[in-house]
Amino acid sequence: MQVERNTPVGATGAPAPLVLADVAAHHWHASCDVLVLGFGAAGACAALAAATNGAEVLVCDRFDRGGASAKSGGVVYAGGGTAQQRQAGVADSPQAMFDYLRQETGNAVSAVALRSFCDNSTGMIAWLEQLGVRFDSTMPPRKTSYPADGFYLYYSGSEAVPEFARHAAPAPRGHRVKGKGMSGATLFGVLRAAVAKAGVAVRPQAIGRRLLVDAAGHVHGAEVACLRGWAGMLHRQLERFADAAHNLAPGLADAARAALAPLEQRAQIEHVRARRGVVLATGGFIFNRAMVARHAPRYLRAWRLGTTACDGSGIALGQSAGAACSHMAHVSAWRFINPPYAWARGIVVDGAGQRICNEEVYGARLGHALCEQAGGRAWLILDASLRREALRECLSGALWLFQSGPALLLMAGAAKGRDADALAAKLGMPAAQLASTLAAYDAAARGEADDPFGKTAAMRAPLGQGPFYAIDISMDSKVFPCPAITLGGLRVDDANGAVLRADGCAIGGLYAAGRAALGIASNQYVSGLSLADCIWSGRRAGGAAGFDCTSLATTTSGA
Repeated sequence: MQVERNTPVGATGAPAPLVLADVAAHHWHASCDVLVLGFGAAGACAALAAATNGAEVLVCDRFDRGGASAKSGGVVYAGGGTAQQRQAGVADSPQAMFDYLRQETGNAVSAVALRSFCDNSTGMIAWLEQLGVRFDSTMPPRKTSYPADGFYLYYSGSEAVPEFARHAAPAPRGHRVKGKGMSGATLFGVLRAAVAKAGVAVRPQAIGRRLLVDAAGHVHGAEVACLRGWAGMLHRQLERFADAAHNLAPGLADAARAALAPLEQRAQIEHVRARRGVVLATGGFIFNRAMVARHAPRYLRAWRLGTTACDGSGIALGQSAGAACSHMAHVSAWRFINPPYAWARGIVVDGAGQRICNEEVYGARLGHALCEQAGGRAWLILDASLRREALRECLSGALWLFQSGPALLLMAGAAKGRDADALAAKLGMPAAQLASTLAAYDAAARGEADDPFGKTAAMRAPLGQGPFYAIDISMDSKVFPCPAITLGGLRVDDANGAVLRADGCAIGGLYAAGRAALGIASNQYVSGLSLADCIWSGRRAGGAAGFDCTSLATTTSGA
């Protein structure tokens, strides 16, 4: 496992913890059993689990709109025989799910933890349904990056790709929350309502600044900066503008984000005691440019996916207390080329004219090859027939606008060459290599040879002698942004979510969940796996914190 030792405090963005001489005698402005920092899916599930264990829970959030979870597609990765799979006539088992995910998760979590996730996956969906989340068994007719309204169970990863299917029986495990459009907001709305029903107090515009510890380093609470009055109102409006403007005017959005810091300096400082534990659930760090530059600089050109809240603050808090991180260089960049379905039947080449992977794989795996192998530069090559087929699909009205719109623009601006030599000249790549790549692919498409990347026969299409069209799908495309999220985070105990030091010892009273923590989705991303991990790890951390009575006995004098 890649373990990154604690960074000097000045580099984390969080001040060193305040060491309390006497925990009981300290002036506390508020107290609870479990303090949850962050109110997305992970934080909400942590709060619900802790409350179920009888804990008094307080949730503090810098903004309070659900973070990246609420902006997501609302897909929960689950399997092993869920009710939706059974209704669709899909055969699946926890073992098959484990065998597939083991290929994706690598060493991010232990085999024991992954098996527990798979064995209890059906129960996770049932738990969400009990809260009021709705799922469905209807499946789209074809593989897609995100199903249209009316379809809610789909292959959300590379399960059916031969490279993976030979090791694990494939099954659709992407459970999209039933609702119109991107349904992450629907999911978070149910979680928010459940948190309120459970009697959990939620404080918006309350920012975790630093941890409060005893002489032994045990965490007893946090310093929270609370915004009120006109500063709070302006802070709320700037954050909403930044997230709304990000897609169309990222420069203006960043200017609004920069204006948040001076307002946050006006916040009222409060010390909140957490008698049983603090749960860090503040998300990843894709919007913290300094952290991305330090850990994953090649992804600075990618499109930041998430919200302003994805600033790495929870990771920094954990590091300030001596926590170790892992997989911080792991970033998931998404390059989806299906739909349109015809695109995935073409080939993707790098600047040297060589294919980089099987084009039918899940978009995050293609994005990984694009960024890690091709240096962020790649082109999708189609012939005239595939281009016409893709145009018809885009104009059919069956795709989301965010799928068809960029595809049409990219095809309109594609480089055209009458043959391989002419196309190579336009793209500035070796003509002989591109011609060789095209010839090898055509031979495999005609069944004369095996495809070197294992592409299934149905997804191969001979491209012939031209004309050819090359669509620029590079990381920094302005028309076709390559979204990215960070995957690494604080090392945690697989059994309970307790935050760990580099030596493997737990930091007393401190837990982490979601993208602030190392988890099931930290090696390779699959649609729905991050959200499922937020739910899974949030419940795990909140449940453990709710039971943690050590802080009641390990205080310093006078406790």
